[in-house]
Amino acid sequence: MEPAASEHSATDRVPISPNPRPTHVLAVSSGKGGVGKSNFVLNVGLALAMSRRRVLAMDADMGLGNIDILLGTTSPHNLSHVIRGEKTLEDIVNHGPSGLDFLPAASGVEWMTQLTTEQKIAFLEKMESLNGRYDLLLIDTGAGISSNVLYFNLAAQTRIVLVTPEPTSLTDAYAFVKVLSRKHSQKDFQIVVNGVKTEQEGLDIYKKLTLVTDRFLDVNLGYLGCIPRDYRLERAVMRQTPVIELYPDAPISTAYRILARRIAQLPPRAHGNELGLFWRKMIEPAAV
Repeated sequence: MEPAASEHSATDRVPISPNPRPTHVLAVSSGKGGVGKSNFVLNVGLALAMSRRRVLAMDADMGLGNIDILLGTTSPHNLSHVIRGEKTLEDIVNHGPSGLDFLPAASGVEWMTQLTTEQKIAFLEKMESLNGRYDLLLIDTGAGISSNVLYFNLAAQTRIVLVTPEPTSLTDAYAFVKVLSRKHSQKDFQIVVNGVKTEQEGLDIYKKLTLVTDRFLDVNLGYLGCIPRDYRLERAVMRQTPVIELYPDAPISTAYRILARRIAQLPPRAHGNELGLFWRKMIEPAAV
C-alpha cells in the first residue's frame, strides 16, 4: 500500500534559522550504471536524517528516476514539472521515512535527458530557494559522462564516485574523473567502493584507481570507505524498503551509517551563500 501523501510543504517540514548555513551539495556519480548509486543516496541519506541532519535527496537521473520506486511510492509531480515551470521545487518535495526529504525525477521522459544550457542554469537558480533549508543535498546523478551528469557535478561542492571491483567499473570511473579534471578543472573526488567481500578489497580497489590517476591526472582522490556485498540489499529492493530500515543490524547497514558519519564530517568547499549565482558562473563556461 502506498503511503499517504503529506499535506505539509517543505517550509512546514524543515525549519529555517535566522542565519542558516549554506547547504552542502554532494553529487554521487559513477562511470557506469548498476553500481548502486540510488541505494547509496537513499540509505546514506536516511542514516544522516536519523542522526538529526536535515537532508534532501535529489533523483537527478533525469529520464530514469527510481528513488521513489525504491521507497514504494508514486509521486504525482517530479522535476520535469519544475523544468517546465508548472511547479516549484517546494511543490514537489516528497517526505520520506525518518525525516528524509527527496525530489523525484521523471521516468521515461526522453527530453529530460537533453536539457539545454538555459534550462540547466534556470533550474539551478531555482535550487537557491532550498539553500539553507537543509544541511546536505545528495544528488543521485545518472551514470557516465553525459552533459547532465557533468553539469550536476559542476554544481556540487563535493563529488562522490562509486566504483565496484569490476574492471569495467574502474575503467569507466577513471574516464569520468578524467573528463571532469581535464575539461572542467575539477581536482577533488571522494571514492566509495561498493560490493566488496572484505574491507581490504575496498582499499585495494581504491589504491588501484589512484595508481592510475596519480600517473596520468592531476587530481586528489579521497577514500570514504566501502560497502560489503550483502544479499539483504536485494531483498530490501524487492520489498521497496531501504535496507537500513529493513535490516538495521546488517553489515551493509552498518557500512552506510559509517559512510554517513564520514560524509557529515566533510568540509564543504566555500563558495558563498548564493548557490544560484555560483552555479551560473560554473556552468556557463563549461557549456557546449
